[in-house]
Amino acid sequence: MRRLLLLRHAKTENDAPSGRDQDRRLDNRGRLDAAEIGGWIGRHPPFPEAVLVSSAVRANQTWEIAWEAMQDIVPPPQVEFPPDLYGADPAQLLEAVHAAVATDPKVLMLVGHNPGMHELALMLAGSGDAAGRKELGDNLPTSGLAIFDFEIDDWSDVAFRRGRLAKFVSPRLLKQTSGD
Repeated sequence: MRRLLLLRHAKTENDAPSGRDQDRRLDNRGRLDAAEIGGWIGRHPPFPEAVLVSSAVRANQTWEIAWEAMQDIVPPPQVEFPPDLYGADPAQLLEAVHAAVATDPKVLMLVGHNPGMHELALMLAGSGDAAGRKELGDNLPTSGLAIFDFEIDDWSDVAFRRGRLAKFVSPRLLKQTSGD
């Protein structure tokens, strides 16, 4: 079995001082939300063994803050920053998942952007948490986390509609359910 976590970056400033979209940083709410979702991940194993983070500043900041909030996960995951995750469509994101066969983690996390992350989540969900699938159908919000399980032995076998949505969480949903 393999588990895939799709985490959308946290809320950002509207414009970067440089004017480049890739340079946008997290705003105050984004920093709080990234910490909240990271804390939730840190309380709900299994934990990521490998993490692929978009090269955009906001994705990197989301990962750093979430990781700090996870606290004491041992061993720490292997983290990479592939430049092709920025602006990736679902097919490109799926290619990144397939490439995880090289390191073969049991639990893989992607930290990226909409619309690609939301579209990928919708395309992977073949079964699972009905309420989560309904929520996810509307949006993958900032700091939203979609967790999929696949009954496979190899990452190259991940395919559309073969995932079981184990859980969908967001800071808003966590507030509604008191954290867990």
